Amino acid sequence: MKPSLMRRAADADVCLLLEGTFPFVRGGVSSWVNEMLRSYPDLRFAIAFIGSREEDYKGAAYALPDNVVHFEAHYLYEAGAADDQAAREIPGDADAFAKSAALHEAWRNKGGVEPGAMMAGMVQLIGDKAPLSEEQFLTSRAAWDFIVDQYHRYCTDPSFTDYFWTVRIMHQPLWQLARVAEQLPPAKVYHTVSTGYAGFLGALLHYRTGRPLLVSEHGIYTKERKIDLLQSQWIRDNRGAFERDISKISYFRELWVRFFEALGKLAYDAADDIVALYEANRQRQIADGAQAERTRNIPNGVDVDGLAPLIEQRVSRPRNVVALIGRVVPIKDIKTFIRALFIASRAMPDIEGWIVGPEEEDPAYAQECRALAESLGLAKNVKFLGFQRIHDILPKVDVIALTSISEALPLVVLEGFAAGIPSITTDVGSCRQLIEGYGDEDRALGAAGSVVPIANPAAFAQAVLDLLGDEPRWLAAQKAGIERVRRFYTKAQMTDQYRVLYQRLMAAAPRVKAAGSTQGGCPMHAGRSAAPQTEEVR
Repeated sequence: MKPSLMRRAADADVCLLLEGTFPFVRGGVSSWVNEMLRSYPDLRFAIAFIGSREEDYKGAAYALPDNVVHFEAHYLYEAGAADDQAAREIPGDADAFAKSAALHEAWRNKGGVEPGAMMAGMVQLIGDKAPLSEEQFLTSRAAWDFIVDQYHRYCTDPSFTDYFWTVRIMHQPLWQLARVAEQLPPAKVYHTVSTGYAGFLGALLHYRTGRPLLVSEHGIYTKERKIDLLQSQWIRDNRGAFERDISKISYFRELWVRFFEALGKLAYDAADDIVALYEANRQRQIADGAQAERTRNIPNGVDVDGLAPLIEQRVSRPRNVVALIGRVVPIKDIKTFIRALFIASRAMPDIEGWIVGPEEEDPAYAQECRALAESLGLAKNVKFLGFQRIHDILPKVDVIALTSISEALPLVVLEGFAAGIPSITTDVGSCRQLIEGYGDEDRALGAAGSVVPIANPAAFAQAVLDLLGDEPRWLAAQKAGIERVRRFYTKAQMTDQYRVLYQRLMAAAPRVKAAGSTQGGCPMHAGRSAAPQTEEVR
């Protein structure tokens, strides 16, 4: 861990569980975490950061505020530790694996086992000295027999070797997270900003300590991981040409998807409160297994008063600057933005497309985007500006562009509204709600821009031309955006609601949810019953 981040405390009020975000990665979620930490100077925060490998993070992008009294980072895919144990076979606890197998079977067949009961039992079974220890999983005959049995029963891929290593790689981080849970300082509330591995850690901490768990999601983690997994090149499909059904994804992709769906369900079951940013995502959480009575919406909010002076900093000039402010990564679909600028430049030769955001997360994709702009002859029209201070860039921008294939409630659109800038977005997440309004009072304010289909450069280009080429329409959109963000999306509204949540949860008496009569288990081969029941996305 970098020396500047080393902080240690015996306890904390709130322990944040952060996967792949603050303080090492810039972006919407990290920015939100940074604002939250600074909004409650009276609360003492601990942070447990979970990442892939330490070398994937180039250093802190945010300074830790003084009220972060404890910080620790853990990397789930560092080389070395597991291989040291591989040579020594042990018998293993066959009974523990039998219980795990029974739970997998019950879950797969919707057999009535409550995931909360499963998780409470699992806490007792997972650990260095427990019946389902990491050593047991990696080297025991019982684990081998279990994996072989599961392969013969369910695997439709012909490669046992790939199946064996997929299962090991998939589950090994769970034991590391169990060690993290044992060593973290106690907190009054555990708050995970996603499901996934951070959500699993939150569930472990809840069941071990009896303290409340708060789950808040900007997007739906399982849905985002599914997008990543369906696009990943590293997942094997060993079926022959005549064995493949193009209407079905490969077994290993499906296995990974079910695994993360299971982790999400475990986090939802352990949570006392589950927060979404807007109603469609709350309904998605319920469809994915969250209990409706534990869910609520707390929209993102921005510092409207702090951004308002940027409106006055705008200078009178031709409106021709369209800015995409965000990470240069595939999910933001930067290439559609570039292609849209190419189309728009035919009718508006002086149009400028600014790509404002860090490129280090996916350098190969960033290079592809630069090459695309060059190949289309857009050297004068498209500019890659890297990371910029929002206060420096917004007064120079005429339209905020968002071409993402997945979003939640994007802060950049709200920040643009507060600075007097309309937006053109794809029809993802809450973008239509932000542009057109939600409910009669909100819709009466008018449209703050336009919404277009995903991956449609021509439609995006036309929306840009329509807005930039129609001054009364642009001014009306500017007015609607300013009014909407001031009325419904202020930082004070958001932080006040979270303060009430924190205070209630911190005051709650410790409790441990009943384990029921069933013990054991882990999310391996989580059943198909965990699949989402709706295609509604963020």
